[in-house]
Amino acid sequence: MNFYKNLYIGDTVKKPEKAIKKLKRHKKQPWLYVIAYDGETDRLAVYHSLMLLQWYYKENPPGCIVGLANGREEAFDMIERIVQESLAATGHAQLVTYLSGIDPENFQKANTQRK
Repeated sequence: MNFYKNLYIGDTVKKPEKAIKKLKRHKKQPWLYVIAYDGETDRLAVYHSLMLLQWYYKENPPGCIVGLANGREEAFDMIERIVQESLAATGHAQLVTYLSGIDPENFQKANTQRK
């Protein structure tokens, strides 16, 4: 499981280091939502952390985890924040291009793992 260099963490997420450890170990975290790069669609996706416990995602994890949020609404607020940052920096709302420009190493790993 790859994590973004400048991982976005929601304001209400307590102990993000512990949440990351639990994600890596496939432990239940019913409050946690994950924003991740999906290499198949080349887009960002929002996953409930319990969804990542399914056998498919254990064998095929999301490409690069970009953010952690405490609830679905906070996850979408974080995507909105990423859009605003992308617009301010590049003038475009191409989130994957913006994020991969900041951390090309993890996005490159995500692309090579899918192929």
